[in-house]
Amino acid sequence: MKPSVLVARKVFPEVIERLRQYFDVEVNEEDRTWTPEEFIARLQGKQGVYLTPTNRIDAALLDACPELKVVANMAVGYNHIDVAACTARGVLCTNTPDVLTETTADFGMALLLATARRVTEGERFLRSGQWSSWSYDVLMGRDVHGATLGVLGMGRIGQAIARRAAHGFGMRVIYHNRRRLAPEIEAALNARYVGKEELLRESDHLILVLPYSPQSHHAIGAAELALMKPTATLVNIARGGIVDDAALAEALRERRISAAGLDVFEGEPQVHPGLLDVPNVVLTPHIASATVATRLAMANLAADNLIAGLGCGPQAGHPPTPVNPEVLARR
Repeated sequence: MKPSVLVARKVFPEVIERLRQYFDVEVNEEDRTWTPEEFIARLQGKQGVYLTPTNRIDAALLDACPELKVVANMAVGYNHIDVAACTARGVLCTNTPDVLTETTADFGMALLLATARRVTEGERFLRSGQWSSWSYDVLMGRDVHGATLGVLGMGRIGQAIARRAAHGFGMRVIYHNRRRLAPEIEAALNARYVGKEELLRESDHLILVLPYSPQSHHAIGAAELALMKPTATLVNIARGGIVDDAALAEALRERRISAAGLDVFEGEPQVHPGLLDVPNVVLTPHIASATVATRLAMANLAADNLIAGLGCGPQAGHPPTPVNPEVLARR
């Protein structure tokens, strides 16, 4: 008999067909986020689950679903998965790094440009009929070329953004990270390592690209925003919860920073109401990796992980991108 797997959100039909070559597959055709109770009920008798960040895997769910062996996540971030609880129970977790790096970096720059140059404000201004003539001071924004870009979190995506900024826009790049990069990488990116406070004080534009964890929760809050220049912009393409959205909304309303661009939010898809009624923020619905090619690559990598993780296919037993590979060593 084929192993049984659950696909917790709709995904490309061709990916579902790939999975059906190896598994009995149940798909969430409604494409809605199940309650925890519904999710547990659907997982009964399943050896694998293919999921997105909208579904949480925790100890209670794992205890209620003892047959579960593989959690294949169609995302890089996995703060919605209790990896320690999975590891303790011998459940393999996987994610989809690398395939979305360049696309997400493109979007980070797009959001930075839209924020600094007030693109969405300008569109609203035009569509509402307020534009009557040229004026020297209409919707003046902030230059990106030649400015100082601060990058908080210098992993794959952070480095890809730094490369675009330094070599494409002539920006001065400073960064803060848990670990300093090797000198040759810094040189290639024209990037300089600084402490977090210096990063906040010196950045003309600050972009957040760090993973979410209890340690990074509200890494940018009222105190950090107070250190930033009143002319600075802030862009978050990392994870909701890294920014205290309530504190940010207040800082934007009081013009203590110039503007913000946000692709992720605390408690998304809900957005803090204070962010919805300030003009100086660009809001997008978690679409940094949303191109056809990239989302398909993510979907196929998650499928590769699920197939191999459950001992099937040409890579049986060797999933490409495990998060807790120690589980494999115990099998």
